[in-house]
Formats: sequence, C-alpha cells, structure tokens
Amino acid sequence: MSTTRIAATAIGLAGALAASQAQAQSASSSEQEIALLKQQLKMLEQKLDKLQSQTAANTAATAKAKAEAKAEAKAEARSEAKAVVANANAAIPVKGPAPASGVVVTMPNNRPTICTADQANCVAITSRLHWDVGGYDYRPNTAATVPQKLDSGQNVRRARIGVTGKFFNDWNFALVYDFGGSSDGFGGTAPGSLPGGGVSGVENAYLSYTGLKPFGGKMAIEAGIMDLPYTLDEATSSNDIMFMERASAGIIATNIAAGDFRSAAGTRWYNDQLWIGGYVTGPSTGAIHSASSAAPAGTSEQYGAVARIAGNPISGKDYSVHIGADAQWLIQPSRNLIANTQTVTLSDRPELRLDPTTLISTGAIANVSGAQVYSVEAAATYGPLIVQGEYFWYNVDRTANTGVPLVGAPSLKFQGGYAQAGYVLTGEGRSYNAANAAYSGVKPAHPFSLEGGGWGAWEIAGRFSTVDLNNQLGTATGIAGGRQTVYTLALNWYVNGNVRFMLDYLHGTVSKQASPISTADVGSKFDAVAMRTQFAF
Repeated sequence: MSTTRIAATAIGLAGALAASQAQAQSASSSEQEIALLKQQLKMLEQKLDKLQSQTAANTAATAKAKAEAKAEAKAEARSEAKAVVANANAAIPVKGPAPASGVVVTMPNNRPTICTADQANCVAITSRLHWDVGGYDYRPNTAATVPQKLDSGQNVRRARIGVTGKFFNDWNFALVYDFGGSSDGFGGTAPGSLPGGGVSGVENAYLSYTGLKPFGGKMAIEAGIMDLPYTLDEATSSNDIMFMERASAGIIATNIAAGDFRSAAGTRWYNDQLWIGGYVTGPSTGAIHSASSAAPAGTSEQYGAVARIAGNPISGKDYSVHIGADAQWLIQPSRNLIANTQTVTLSDRPELRLDPTTLISTGAIANVSGAQVYSVEAAATYGPLIVQGEYFWYNVDRTANTGVPLVGAPSLKFQGGYAQAGYVLTGEGRSYNAANAAYSGVKPAHPFSLEGGGWGAWEIAGRFSTVDLNNQLGTATGIAGGRQTVYTLALNWYVNGNVRFMLDYLHGTVSKQASPISTADVGSKFDAVAMRTQFAF
C-alpha cells in the first residue's frame, strides 16, 4: 500500500469518526460505539507509522541497490576499457630503449672532449699559456764582454692551442700551433727565418698508430711534427717541469736533432717498467729548405736520429727509481747552398728567456760532417720528494769538404749536466708516466678555494746546472764557447689541476775568453728573478 492510499484511508476514517461523533451527539447513548471507533483509529495510526517506516527502509535499500549497480557498471566499463587498451597496445610494436646519443661530451681535467658513444673516436681541444715576467741584474766582467746588458720585461713563452684525438681507437693525432715566443726571435731578420716573420709555430702535427701490442706491452708507430721524448727532462711536459726553463745542457742537446717542432718518424714500445724508442729526425718547422732562394740563403735539409732506453725498475706505492740512457746522431747537417758552408752552432740562453740573447755559444762551427750526443739519466721519488739528474757528452765531427778553411780539423768534445730536487710541502707526489718514461706533474689534493678552504699544493725546488762549450783552447782549431754555471731556486704554487704560478731565482756565472788563443776575459755574472703565470688543459 502506497503512502497516498494510507493517507486517503486516514482521511476517510477521520471523516467516519466525525460522523460518529456527530451521531453520538445526537444519540449520546452510544458510548461503546465511540470507544470502539477510537480504538480502531489508534490501530490505524500505528499501522500508518509502521508502513511509513517500511517505506523509508525500502527507499534506502532501493537507493543502495541502484548505487551498487551503478558502481558495478562503472567497474565493468573500466575493465572493458582496459581490455580495449591492452588489445590496442598488443597490436602496436613495442619500442626498445631509446638509442644512445651519437656523441658524448666530457671535460677530463677541464679539456673539452667530444667522443662517439663507443669511445672509439674522439677529438679534444688542448691549450697552454706560459707568461713570464721578471728582470736581470747582469754584470759583464769587462767592456769587451758581449752582450753588455740584458733586457728585463715579459715574454709569452708559450701560447699553444690545438686539437688532439683518435680515430677508431688506434689512430691518434695532434695538431697544435704555438703563438708564443714574443721575444724568442727577431722576425724576418733572424738567420734562417722566413721573410715577414719568425719560424713556423706548428708545434705538433703528427699521426700515431697504437694498434700493435707486442711482447705484452704497448707500441706506437708515429710520424709528423712532434715533441720527441728524448732525455728525461724533455720527456717531461713543460706544464710539469719544476723550473721555468729546462737546464741548458739538455736544451743544447735537443736542439741538434731532437726537441720541439721537430719532424720525425719512428716508434716506441713500453710497459710499466721499460721504455724503448727510436726515431729518424729531420729539420724543425720553419727551417729554410729551398735550393734556389738567395735571401735567405737556400739550404738542404738536415737529418739525424735519436734512441732512448729507460725504465722504472723499482717502484711502490710511495717510491720509485728511474734510470735511462740516450743517444743522438746528426747524420747530415743542413748545407748552405749559396755560400757552400755546412755549420752547426751549440748555444743556449741563461736558463731564462725574458731576453733571447745567448751568453754561451760555440758560434758557427765550420765543416761539420756530423755530431753525436750521448747521455745518462736518473731519478727517484719518495713520497713528496723527487731528485733528478742527467749528464751529456757532445762530439762534433769536422771532416766535411766545403772549401772553407780548417778542412780536416779534429773533432770537438763538450759536456754538461744538471742535478735537481723538489719537495712538495703539502704532501702530494709525482706519478710515473710510462708512455713517456718520465714523471707527471703535481696534482693538488685540495685545490685552492676560499669557500672550500683548500690552498692547493706548494713545492720548493733547487737545481745546479753546468755546461762547458770550451775545447782545444790555445789552438787555432779550438772553440771558446764559454762555461756556464747556474744555481736556481724555485717556489711553485699549484692552484688546481689547471693553474700554476712559478717563482724562480737564478744566480749564474759565465767564464769565457775572447777566442781560443786569447785569454782576455769576456765573461759575466748575473742574478735574475722571474715569475710565470700558467694555465693548461
């Protein structure tokens, strides 16, 4: 029964009650009938309340059922939708992981390097700047001494930039140009230089193949313009040497047929304990090699050879010992095709290049048919301490037949060497570089940082250097090139892995006579202080 019907029944009963009451008023004798009607009305009211409660309960149950049905329908719809999506995805091919990028860019030691994803091909930008400032206290012994003064100031010693890298893992290359040496030469007026400027600045332009690994070691076959790892000091990078300049004895040796900017072809083999190498060498870059040029005079090209064997037979976590021997041959000196002369000059600056003037020099030795240099090398490290030394013997043959006087003069013999030591006050040491059989530079454990509190690495060093370019004094065939001795003290601050400041103090003496047969004093003494600002990557 609906609520409407119940309400109508109640109204009808109410009307009947009213009629009964009206009848009772007219016939007041019918009290029992009235009481009965009241009882029936009360029962109807109770029944009405019960029906209303049941109706409310039925309405709530109906609403709950509808909600549950609706939720079930939604769940079924979602399930069907997922099934549709799954079926659609199953019909689409599944993609693999995203392919690796074609190149990988890294910054090892802050050197921008781009490589293929497999690291088989790489190209990197490399650069270094060595800017020197300082001054001399130069004191000639007499008015006949040449020069009478040295110029203080500055010199961009090296300013190199270029690229290095590899192709297909085994083909290594480098192309580096040096814009430095702002006072190392005299432009187009320097003997042997090209008109309009100094010698070429191509410092490296070579190709090296490293795919062969015989006898359990590594091997490099290379050719081009390169910095040959001949002698221990030369095999050490100019970024890592303890002093602003290498010792004169080594510089004189490498200038004959080795050193920087040298054309060469050869091979080297090495492992962790042994290094063996040999190269055929030619002229340095920028040398004149014209057969017909008159100004400057045309010359033929020189060629020579170098060989080195060195090793690290004793080594541990905090110590190492290095020994080695070197040989160099100037097989064919260059020949001046205009004057028909064949000469070699041995000389060097006083281990500082603020002024490019040399204080010791043999001058142009005439009728040179060849030259040889033999040397020994040794070094050792113990924690932050390193000691190193080399000694050189030079021999110059004078048997070339050029028509110039002193034909058939006896061979000349010179010698020189150095000993040096360095100590890193902050405790860092130098690691061994087996590829060049030399020691690497100092890498500060705590780079300088005002925020981080690091102060970099600090090193003190000292060196004794001597070279004697006098031979056969008192004879007309002798050479009075002079004897130079230099003491050097150094303080080096390695700010971080890329920046270094160097402070050098030099005290030197040059003992020299006017000629092989004249004992007139033309020597000199000097003190110098210089500082280098360096960055490299």
